[in-house]
Amino acid sequence: MKNILFLGDSLTAGYGLPAAQAYPSLIQEMLKEKGHDYKVINAGLSGDTTSGGVYRIDRWLNEQVDILALALGANDGLRGIPTRETTKNLHEIIRKVRLKNPEVKIILSGMEIPDIVPGMYAAEFRKLFRELALKENVSFIPFLLEGVVGNRYLNLPDGIHPNAEGQKLLAQHTWKVLEELL
Repeated sequence: MKNILFLGDSLTAGYGLPAAQAYPSLIQEMLKEKGHDYKVINAGLSGDTTSGGVYRIDRWLNEQVDILALALGANDGLRGIPTRETTKNLHEIIRKVRLKNPEVKIILSGMEIPDIVPGMYAAEFRKLFRELALKENVSFIPFLLEGVVGNRYLNLPDGIHPNAEGQKLLAQHTWKVLEELL
């Protein structure tokens, strides 16, 4: 059996929901339905940043990682962490995983922050994911929260975290890219 590691933050962890409603669990169900013999490992940690991911990835490299779904960066954006630092951290996670398993397939989930953020930061932040995906030659989800962000019917009352219906959209966005790698 092969493993798919989802390394992410509260979006991946399914903040405020039962684990079975988080999008990695939904992906596990889709894999089973389609007859793919993969085990999904949900390494989502609420509040995690890319720098946290650099340290946390080592623990998961004791497992065989065949596909890495890298979904970190939202908290970097919310905290205004410089984009060069976020880029460096994501690159380091990819480097560590490839060092352990050169055959690993990687999906990078793009994040965005609202354009209401003053200055160039929002544009730089959006661009960093696209540029990194090209540079590292990894599969890419342009915006994991596409269609979910800002929709009160798809988010918990906090307006930030997807509810069970929102998580289904995250699973769909991920599945579109993941299916090509299976």
